[in-house]
Amino acid sequence: MPIFLILYFASPFWLKNSLLFAASLFFYFTSSGALTLILVLSVIGNFFVARLIEGTSAKRTWLVVGVLGNLCPLLYYKYADFGVGTLADILQIAGVSASLQHPHPLLPIGISFYTFQAVSYIADIYMRRTSAEHSLINFGMYHSCFPQLIAGPIVRYEEIAGDIRQRRHSIDDVYLGAVQFGFGLGKKVVIADNMALVADPIFASPNIDLPMAWLGIVAYTLQIYFDFSGYSDMAIGIGRMLGFPYPENFNQPYRSRSITEFWRRWHMTLSRWFKDYVYVPMGGNRMGLGRTTFNLMLVFFLCGLWHGAAYTFILWGLYHGMLLIFERVAARWTAWRPSAGLGWFYSIVAVMIGWVLFRATDVAHAVSYVGAMFDVRRLTLSPEFVYVLTSDKAAYLTLGVFLALVPYEWFLTFRNRQYDFPIGLGLCSLAVTAFSIVLMSVNGFSSFIYFRF
Repeated sequence: MPIFLILYFASPFWLKNSLLFAASLFFYFTSSGALTLILVLSVIGNFFVARLIEGTSAKRTWLVVGVLGNLCPLLYYKYADFGVGTLADILQIAGVSASLQHPHPLLPIGISFYTFQAVSYIADIYMRRTSAEHSLINFGMYHSCFPQLIAGPIVRYEEIAGDIRQRRHSIDDVYLGAVQFGFGLGKKVVIADNMALVADPIFASPNIDLPMAWLGIVAYTLQIYFDFSGYSDMAIGIGRMLGFPYPENFNQPYRSRSITEFWRRWHMTLSRWFKDYVYVPMGGNRMGLGRTTFNLMLVFFLCGLWHGAAYTFILWGLYHGMLLIFERVAARWTAWRPSAGLGWFYSIVAVMIGWVLFRATDVAHAVSYVGAMFDVRRLTLSPEFVYVLTSDKAAYLTLGVFLALVPYEWFLTFRNRQYDFPIGLGLCSLAVTAFSIVLMSVNGFSSFIYFRF
């Protein structure tokens, strides 16, 4: 990254997009090898399909071709093996004996993210929200831009179209982008990776008691949030350094007082994608409670399936869909309005139960784990609890809870003091970055959770 940034800022503007496009393909190639060809074909295919949607009368036809062209690689590489397994399960239930060959394709890293980004691009051109890009280099740079390529946020073309063609680079943006990158790295390495060391052995244990079950899911709840929001902060920070205003992806979701609010704060660019390209086109909530219920369940079925090709992910999506429907019905037909504290408690417990489905190896494992969470007969504190939750892990867990629940606005009160807030923030980010590098050198590399999506 330092070598790239030196080359980037030393280059004239007319060369920056080409350099960023080439660097992004190289970045992707280092982890995906020959599968980079899928990304290159996606760039070329979507560039010309967008031009055809904008420049011909057969707009709908080319939109369908473009959507199918984007989804087919995703369906094969991510869902072919799951589809064959599901068919085998159905045949087994029906009593049909069949030997099916599983394809086991290698999953191109980040294919879910850049596929959804491409679909939003051609759909926005079809709906005349934006114009097609006429430069293959510029579009290729947008579609493959390495900061957000493999785990988001999902950036719409219209949000940065002007910045692709002409953007301003300032010392302030470079500084604040580097600060956000440092804090994002700290979220991942300092908190998420240490919480993984607590959650992983507990979820791998075949027999756990109630305290261990809750410790494991609290640790995983912090791990997945700081892992994913950490990556998003790193991506947004680098994007800002390069002159791109990427949208925020998280807004302290664990402070939510309902599941509806949770989905306004969690993975906001994905929620917005499903709302604008699936939920609203299907009628949204404009066609009565029955149709709204169907639309929500379909959206969250797809949301669960998007996250992973497994029954647990599908159930996780349907679980959240049912919670949203429950809240809508409760708000519409009853006078039940939970207090702020009760609403938060219900939301965080409901979210943690959902994360069990997200983390469990299969449905049976998830059912067993949730059962352990509420098995009051096993309320004893086992020796393994202290063995897993060492003093340093307890400190990281406490820090994670504090950062997840304390409003960020509280930190801004430092602006009113005599200290220079931006400089202090930068020094703090530098310290976090240095500590993260130390931890990485000691503990080794741990990939981001969302890389597999």
